[in-house]
Amino acid sequence: MERRYDLIIIGAGPAGMSAAIYGSRAGLKTAMLEEGAPGGKLIKTAEIQNWPGVKQESGADLAYEMFEHSTNFGAEYLYGRVTKIEDGEWKKITCDDGTIYEAKSVIVATGTKERMLNIPGEEANIGRGVSYCAVCDGAFFKAKPVAVIGGGNSALEEALYLTQFASKVYIVIRRDVFRADAIIQASVEANDKIEIVRSSVPVAVHDDGAHVTSLEIKNVNTDETSELTVSGIFPYIGLDPATSFLEGLDVLDEHGYIVTDDNCETKVKGIYGAGDVIVKKLRQVVTAANDGAIAAQHAFHQIKHI
Repeated sequence: MERRYDLIIIGAGPAGMSAAIYGSRAGLKTAMLEEGAPGGKLIKTAEIQNWPGVKQESGADLAYEMFEHSTNFGAEYLYGRVTKIEDGEWKKITCDDGTIYEAKSVIVATGTKERMLNIPGEEANIGRGVSYCAVCDGAFFKAKPVAVIGGGNSALEEALYLTQFASKVYIVIRRDVFRADAIIQASVEANDKIEIVRSSVPVAVHDDGAHVTSLEIKNVNTDETSELTVSGIFPYIGLDPATSFLEGLDVLDEHGYIVTDDNCETKVKGIYGAGDVIVKKLRQVVTAANDGAIAAQHAFHQIKHI
């Protein structure tokens, strides 16, 4: 199998698929290298309402349409988890199974991953009641109580989604107020299935050896602990960039995000960042697609010396 390309895009979310469209349409031999299903966070999103031209669509449907489009001009889709990128005239990309790909330019569009609570019982119960994707796993908790951790837009949106299945949804927040948009807060506060637990943090996940049985929480003002009897726990406390394989290239900021210029290029010529993984103010599907287009277009000009 040929393992040399003009352009390799690591990640097949909105940024990666947009880059694939622009790269392959411009005539570059292009491949997307992805360790999971194409779509990124889109496939975990119940509903998209801010993609121009589409008033409302499921994230999974939009992801499928993007993927179909991204391969329409000849871009290949490769499976693999990248562990290292080495600079050179040909960038060398190493995967965890030992496969090595080479490319003239590389666009990193690996996005972010959900941040864990890092409390006792959490990791041991992933898949047994602890989940980071309400859209993926919400239906398993039909007529059961669940807890959502976090006070931002993602947490509240997922809590609202879970009310379709759960008998009760607790939202545990450290503060007294949410950080989410007012329109989402209003929907949450008007929902009879939701109970807001304020000024509290999770301290432990308890189980019966097979499934989650409760979430232990602590009031940050009084230090008193209590337990919420729940079958499911959904943490939404933030995201971390998926960039550990770039640590040797000096292209990351102190938080692990990729630093790029206006062309989405890093200070290492021919290596780009796009989407949620780069330093930016707004992380949305539409801005990710924008980054992918910019990076691919600049890579084309650089490769073709235009």
